[in-house]
Amino acid sequence: MRRISLLCAAAGLAVTSFVAASPAEASYHLIRWQDTGFCQIWDESIPTTPWPSDYSRVSASVPTLGDALMLKDHALKNGHCSW
Repeated sequence: MRRISLLCAAAGLAVTSFVAASPAEASYHLIRWQDTGFCQIWDESIPTTPWPSDYSRVSASVPTLGDALMLKDHALKNGHCSW
């Protein structure tokens, strides 16, 4: 029984180290809340959708958070989003 426990622990550590070592492939996009006009950066790696559901997607996906911040800044300057 002890050998099985050690084997499971070793397998768990191996999987954890593999996942931690692999690069994250996150992408981001802007969502705009309908009632306030506030825009928010949404991480597409989150497995759920925003709540409440009164939002719309207002941008294409971008690969980095920095790119998403530039999109949000551009939308704020052009009046597509509010503070």
